[in-house]
Amino acid sequence: MGDERRVARVLLDRQGRTYAEEAGIRLTDRPGPLYQLLVLATLLSTRIRAQVAVAAARELFGAGWRTPQAMEAAGWQDRVDALGRGHYRRYDERTATMLGTGARLCLDRWHGDLRRLHREAGGEPGMLRRLLTEFPGIGPTGADIFLREAQTVWPDVRPYADRRALAGARRLGLPANPRGLAGLVGEADFGRLASALVRVALGEESAGEVSRTAAAR
Repeated sequence: MGDERRVARVLLDRQGRTYAEEAGIRLTDRPGPLYQLLVLATLLSTRIRAQVAVAAARELFGAGWRTPQAMEAAGWQDRVDALGRGHYRRYDERTATMLGTGARLCLDRWHGDLRRLHREAGGEPGMLRRLLTEFPGIGPTGADIFLREAQTVWPDVRPYADRRALAGARRLGLPANPRGLAGLVGEADFGRLASALVRVALGEESAGEVSRTAAAR
């Protein structure tokens, strides 16, 4: 257990930012940041590099489209252009449409406030996943991304580790289950650990370097 905790600590030291933080989202349990996380999860759901999706999210938010009202009001071509500036070009037109449709659904169904979705699901991860997949562009993978990041502000979802996070854990020789991983860090750090494990699974962080650094401590 001590060795595994060292590995987890080294990983957090090297890759301690969530994808939401990297996209410039100051995540809190408030309507604006939760909607921004939904946008990021939509962008991360396609077969495109995570860093491109993050860059595209920053372009959208930099244009001022941080709420469903603003996203819907933006012109379709403006959304396409913002995605292009983030080099999100393979899926830009389809994604621009999905963001507009998703913004309208968020307003109609949840009055622009995803805390209502959380309350309807009773904080139960399975129900949350089902409700999230009603948004265009959010399939099971997108719902997992959203919940993996949202657990930092929705404690009742913790510990949440999707298949990519668990794949990263296996590469590092860490427990390949959420409860086992939760025993390696404090509650407040688990969301950051899950995101860092995804970076290992995606090759953004070297499992070998993390393990060697931990062994040297």
